[in-house]
Amino acid sequence: MTAGLAGETPQALEFFAKLKRALVHGYFVEEDSQSRRLESVAIPGYVFWPDDRHSGNPVGFGLFRALNGGYELWLAGLEFGRRGDGQGRALMDALFGTSHGKKTWVVRIPRGSRYREAVAHLLEAHDFEPVGDTKTLRWFLRRKAPPVLATRVRDAVSGQLQLN
Repeated sequence: MTAGLAGETPQALEFFAKLKRALVHGYFVEEDSQSRRLESVAIPGYVFWPDDRHSGNPVGFGLFRALNGGYELWLAGLEFGRRGDGQGRALMDALFGTSHGKKTWVVRIPRGSRYREAVAHLLEAHDFEPVGDTKTLRWFLRRKAPPVLATRVRDAVSGQLQLN
């Protein structure tokens, strides 16, 4: 968890409200930055079992956020004790192997995360490249992303546009 979400800040409250809606309903509501209309955004999710047999408890998860005809890997996590020994790679392989994962174009990583380098390395294997940093995030774009979306992402990173 990033420091910005550690307390009861407005950002933390908004994040956890979105997360709860995503987990309960499979979508959340966002304001479109251009039209200012409220839009429902699909948030498909997956749970991860390391043995792929769905026995015992899942040890990881991933949530994808609908984005311009594709998806962003919005949130992923792996049980702390399972990190290392290839489990992060297995989780990412499983997530990007799903129908939603195959159409995922964007990933953002908190710049302050202690796992940012490891995650960046895992993203390389799935054809993602870093496209820049904002104040709190490092942005990654899949090399085969649609050109219109790639331009929007680069504009968002440079501060010229808010990406919804």
